[in-house]
Amino acid sequence: MQALIDVILPVFLVIGAGYLAAWRGWFPDSAVDGLMVFTQNFAIPCLLFRALWTLDIGPDFDPWLLVSFYTGSASGFAAGLLGARYLFKRDWEDSVAIGFCGLFANSVMIGLALTERAYGTDALKANYVIVALHSPFCYGIGITAMEIVRARAAGISNRALPAKVGRAMFRNALVIGIGLGFVANLMNLDLPGAMTDALDMMVRSALPAALFGMGGVLCRYKPQGDFRVIAWICAVSLILHPLVTWTLGKLTGLSVDAFRSAVLTAAMAPGINTYVFANMYGRARRVAASGVLIATALSVLTASVWLSLLP
Repeated sequence: MQALIDVILPVFLVIGAGYLAAWRGWFPDSAVDGLMVFTQNFAIPCLLFRALWTLDIGPDFDPWLLVSFYTGSASGFAAGLLGARYLFKRDWEDSVAIGFCGLFANSVMIGLALTERAYGTDALKANYVIVALHSPFCYGIGITAMEIVRARAAGISNRALPAKVGRAMFRNALVIGIGLGFVANLMNLDLPGAMTDALDMMVRSALPAALFGMGGVLCRYKPQGDFRVIAWICAVSLILHPLVTWTLGKLTGLSVDAFRSAVLTAAMAPGINTYVFANMYGRARRVAASGVLIATALSVLTASVWLSLLP
């Protein structure tokens, strides 16, 4: 248990420091917003670019890693969407936003940090493969579903949908960083040493700053809304997603390293991007923010359980 605490506690202490600073007024809302803009639009895209630019998947890459993780993600989206619609009687647009909470795990801010602390930097290779597709996959599903629902309500033709979805996708800084990283990798691009060093400085700042800023964001959005829906989001994110990933990972014989990364990443609470998505469309914002806050707090316990079960 002490080893698990040593892995998890530093990550949540940084989040807690950001929460405390914002709560006490030492770090104003404008500073929180600025820090989140820096991390989401600059530092984390740099981290993803750097990781994908230098990523060597190699002959040992197992595609079942992606199948196991993203089947769990898709299951979380379906459970969140259908549960919100049919169990809790939310309208379709709210249901898509709630489904997105079960889809988008916090793979970067907490997932990378926990995996690194638990298994070391060398264990992050599988994480980066997952993260490479995370934003495109999740935003692709979420934006497509929401635009289809809205188009149906507004009577927009199917012919106009692809362009609308594409524009929404490629305005996202994380998607841009991922795309540029793929291009640089395929081109075997070399950058001057000074540019690489500057990029590395940005990368080193990404996760600590994002965790601190995340604490400030969570302080702003007090738990409120339909607590039955919030409990559903927590169950889908913290139990269903990793359970599906665990089951498929075992059935497909994933290596120990890939299995650890897939399950631990799947076990993360919804990321801040779930609130960003809800806010972007103006749907289920209180539920999304409260789901992130409560699930993040609960994940201190659930991540400990999953870590203790992993080989």
